[in-house]
Amino acid sequence: MSDPRSFLREVYGSALAAVDGRRLVARTLSSMAGGAPREAAVLAIGKAAPAMFAGAVSAPGLAITRALVITGTAYLPADRDELRGAQLVTGGHPVPNQASLAAGDALLRFLADLPPDEPLLILLSGGASAMVERLPDGIGLDDLARLNRWLLGSGFNIGDTNRIRRAVSAVKGGRLAPLLRGRPAELLIISDVPGDHVHDIGSGPFSPVPAEARPLPPNLPDWIETLVRHAPPMPAADDPAFASIAARIIANNGSARAAAANRAIASDVKVYRRSTLVAEDAEAAGTAFADTLLRSGAGLHIWGGEPAVSLPPDAGQGGRCQHFALAAAQRLSGAADVHVLAAGSDGCDGGGDQAGALVDGGSVARGRAAGLDPADCLRRADAGRFLAASGDLLPAAPTGTNVMDLMFGLKS
Repeated sequence: MSDPRSFLREVYGSALAAVDGRRLVARTLSSMAGGAPREAAVLAIGKAAPAMFAGAVSAPGLAITRALVITGTAYLPADRDELRGAQLVTGGHPVPNQASLAAGDALLRFLADLPPDEPLLILLSGGASAMVERLPDGIGLDDLARLNRWLLGSGFNIGDTNRIRRAVSAVKGGRLAPLLRGRPAELLIISDVPGDHVHDIGSGPFSPVPAEARPLPPNLPDWIETLVRHAPPMPAADDPAFASIAARIIANNGSARAAAANRAIASDVKVYRRSTLVAEDAEAAGTAFADTLLRSGAGLHIWGGEPAVSLPPDAGQGGRCQHFALAAAQRLSGAADVHVLAAGSDGCDGGGDQAGALVDGGSVARGRAAGLDPADCLRRADAGRFLAASGDLLPAAPTGTNVMDLMFGLKS
């Protein structure tokens, strides 16, 4: 192809289109409706909540009686008319704040005000863990913020992170299911976790937590153990409150990767796919990705997942994908035929105003020309500053989905 960078952007766009919340919710509801008109209240929570709600609005045969949409300000659509008819509440992300507690209050009021026999459609995506919260007695907002900042830099995978989040909450870990009082509820989910475990997506506010997912990681700081003791117990996995909730995954990282592969194949580009999701350290993963590219023949390499980053006390700017991309660029320095795109499927990387980065064999030289050292920036978790200097950042933009991160490498 004539422009590898444009091609990688097109691949990324194809992947996002395949997991778009609006299209998938509308399609799923249409297939479920059977052509019969029906009424339901709608509750949408998470990064993809606005798009998922818009999909429910457009679904034929569904009459929405009342609606609550909870998301973050970075994920709001440019056209707010898409949310007409819904109560809109924005919570904090990635660190919960007072707005997250207000969102928790709004959520509990919404559930309490539902008529006893009114069906409920719940649209859930990742990001909900930070955006909506109700604190147990004895825990303050400062405690919650401290916990989440610690988790963001801990290097824990999403499973262990959510074990801790659930343990320090009054709404996570299925604790909202009893509030439905047995009403029928459809739960449509866009998955942002490995294995598509519903109890991990948004920390599972309406889902049972199996016994094996309840124990906390070992050797937690004493102050976290103290917070855990304040939380109310989670419902048992066989609690009757879950019997009326039908959960369905409508998109995941695999869906996005498959669409990326189809886009490449349509352009006669050979495809190489990693079968396992990325969960290792972002620097190590980025370096390994670059090594794989250098060893391979021409074609598109497709990875997905969520690499980990352990943040130093004086962390700079950037996110997982930028860290991954800079590590790859460092190994690819000087190569003329390789390009790497790493970006969040939600259109935001690291809570800043970037989606990720698109680097090549000249990225390191461009950043060095601006007086920056890639190894030093990686050490200080300051990849964003280097990539801004090298001109390789991808701007943030709401995507209407959230299925973890996507990594594409092209060798021409």
